[in-house]
Amino acid sequence: MPLFALDNELIFPPAQLAEQDGLLAIGGDLSMERLLLAYRQGIFPWYEGKIILWWCPDPRFVLFPEELKESKSMRQLHKRNVFDFRTNTAFGEVIANCKTISRPGQEGTWITEEVKAAYTRLHEAGYAHSAETYHDGELVGGLYGIRLGKVFFGESMFSKVSNASKYAFIQYVRLLQEEGVQLIDCQVYTEHLESLGARMIPRTTFIESLGELIPPTGA
Repeated sequence: MPLFALDNELIFPPAQLAEQDGLLAIGGDLSMERLLLAYRQGIFPWYEGKIILWWCPDPRFVLFPEELKESKSMRQLHKRNVFDFRTNTAFGEVIANCKTISRPGQEGTWITEEVKAAYTRLHEAGYAHSAETYHDGELVGGLYGIRLGKVFFGESMFSKVSNASKYAFIQYVRLLQEEGVQLIDCQVYTEHLESLGARMIPRTTFIESLGELIPPTGA
């Protein structure tokens, strides 16, 4: 399949034209309008150096909130009130930690200063959200992503102490379910999220679901 080069026009090629690994297009920008258009179509950006790459993998790794798995040890953490859970109180700190946290087997990060600025604008506009874990008043874990309609698109998470990001994820999934979210996009496979109930679905099924769960206005 060809790799599409984006220009200033706000348009993406059909997702089914992506390469086998999910790579669809290169270039463009991280304007709010382009990012929201991308997410509505099941496309997300990753940087390679200073180059923006746009992806839509097949199959897609997702979590249906009703399929969330919580281990006995995590339930015990919740009962003992080891952590405090909050949302949208430290978005900037969450994305900054996601950018700088060390990850085994991974060199560098795709979260550039441009990414931070773009998602902060989305947060200020009410589209990007953070979920946070605190211990003794200190931020020790969290995640951020995009909420459109009944879909949450997870972007990144971090943990400074054991189970902190997992705790934030579990509590946030529960909250999202209460608010009517029916699908959580995890993008690509990780063993960590599989243990929490995420699984693969065909890209066509994923994109069809977005059409049903996100209103035309993208609200």
